[in-house]
Amino acid sequence: MIYDIRHITRFDYQGSVRFARCNLRLKPIGWPGQELLDYKLVISPSGRTFPARAEAGLAHVVRLVVEDPVKFLSIDSISRIAVDRPAPVPSADDPTLAEVAAAARASRDPSAAGPAAYLFPSPRIPLDRDIGDWCGLDLQPDRPVLEAGMALCQRIRREFEFDTEATLIDTSPHEAFVKRAGVCQDLAQIMITGLRTAGLPAAYASGYIRTIPPPGKKRLVGADATHAWVLLWCGAKIGWVGLDPTNGIWMANDHIIMAIGRDYGDIAPIDGIVLGAGAQKLDVSVDVAPEMEDVAA
Repeated sequence: MIYDIRHITRFDYQGSVRFARCNLRLKPIGWPGQELLDYKLVISPSGRTFPARAEAGLAHVVRLVVEDPVKFLSIDSISRIAVDRPAPVPSADDPTLAEVAAAARASRDPSAAGPAAYLFPSPRIPLDRDIGDWCGLDLQPDRPVLEAGMALCQRIRREFEFDTEATLIDTSPHEAFVKRAGVCQDLAQIMITGLRTAGLPAAYASGYIRTIPPPGKKRLVGADATHAWVLLWCGAKIGWVGLDPTNGIWMANDHIIMAIGRDYGDIAPIDGIVLGAGAQKLDVSVDVAPEMEDVAA
């Protein structure tokens, strides 16, 4: 499947912004099952851009510096990406959770794609006994890793309410867990908390998911959104596998990874500082269009 993705972020400022420095993590990374075919970044009205190093995780980072006064800032990220990623098939021969945990502890891979970087608490995902105990009902050490991972993923899907009003961007996993409600970021971070508590490497994946309109309805251009889910390391043979607790499904051909980190703080699409007075208004428009829809249109 080939996707054309357009992600537009616009800031409107009440007063003039005299200076801004932002980190942009909008260009999708290369990852097994997906290949970036083309990419373009358009900044308006002005700004200098240059590559920067990811401080943690896996992300293409672009530093944006705005030095002339502006009343608005538009960041238009345009990607074309091929995805060929079948869903995993659990098997009785899969390693157990205990075996995966032992292999992760023994790993000597120091890279941002290695399991060791995702075993431990991170700034936004501390260990939590209540979440660990709840998730542990599905994470018995002798259980095959894929079976156990999907069981937990689907239990979160069943028992938590997707509610955009329940949490904020900085809501802790514990607060969302107590409420049994939140958005994709919250559900992913709850699942990651439980997996790490069990000694398993779990990463936060940020990106996009294809949305399919109801029968007889057209897809609404610009109505998609960024998405978040979980990557679970399942041993050297299987590697990283994606689980989407918001939808209770595997990461497959409908998911496009933009960046991978320990938590949202590592791979926020845009962060930085702005010098100016007054309030700001933020509008985000995301469009994920499969190639066949482009041709049909």
